[in-house]
Amino acid sequence: MADASLQGKLIEFKGASLAVMTASLRDTDAVRLADALHMMLGGMPDFFAGEPAILDFAQLASTPDRVDWTAILSLLRRYQVQPIGVRHLPDHLVEGARRAGLAVLGSDGLSAERPLGAPQAMPQTPPPAPAPAPAPAEPPAAILAAAAAAEPPGVAPTLIVDRPLRSGQQVYAKGGDLVLLAGMSPGSEIIADGSIHCYGPLRGRALAGARGDTSARIFSTNFGPELVSIAGVYRTFERGIPQSVGGRGAQVRLTGTDNLHTLEITPLQPS
Repeated sequence: MADASLQGKLIEFKGASLAVMTASLRDTDAVRLADALHMMLGGMPDFFAGEPAILDFAQLASTPDRVDWTAILSLLRRYQVQPIGVRHLPDHLVEGARRAGLAVLGSDGLSAERPLGAPQAMPQTPPPAPAPAPAPAEPPAAILAAAAAAEPPGVAPTLIVDRPLRSGQQVYAKGGDLVLLAGMSPGSEIIADGSIHCYGPLRGRALAGARGDTSARIFSTNFGPELVSIAGVYRTFERGIPQSVGGRGAQVRLTGTDNLHTLEITPLQPS
């Protein structure tokens, strides 16, 4: 027989914070979106590792009459993106999003509708001003040290890899830079949300600024990759590495405006 004290605790609701990325869609055509994702990620499956996402439609180039939600959600899940809601969606498309199992969010990222049965806030008379409290005593040094340790770091972590990467291996530096001390072989892959620094041969695929950081760069002391990419702008080298940087120190960065970025590869020490 179940303990009576547990009868009211079969389900509990607690507040929590969830890190959710935003996917800004400028088009709702699944075919065009598939082409764009393939160009951005090189067709690499499982890129986002099951991360939740809010689909933001604030930048739609034109408003469609309908959206093929099944096709769009299947496409995103192919890259391991898990859509959980939409925002800035035109009114006539809201019902279709709901039928697809997506939450409809307000512009602030919270639900635009109050759940059924949620209590109304009742106006209250302001309470009388409290008497001035005595000045608090100086907290002990141990408490100050614990509070400082609990504060989140202000600098994104850097992932340092001191072994060479072999063909088929992949490393992802989430939220920061990636440093390779021993280089990488053809067929391997490195991904970083920040910049990439490779102090050995760079021979595989290197993708920096994976979450859209256009200021990210790729640095290599021995440049010879199969593909480089920054914030989705990529270049392959089927026709060979440019002689000015092949086997030498080089950096890769984006130049241009927000609307038209160009991938630039230059020697680290121009002659």
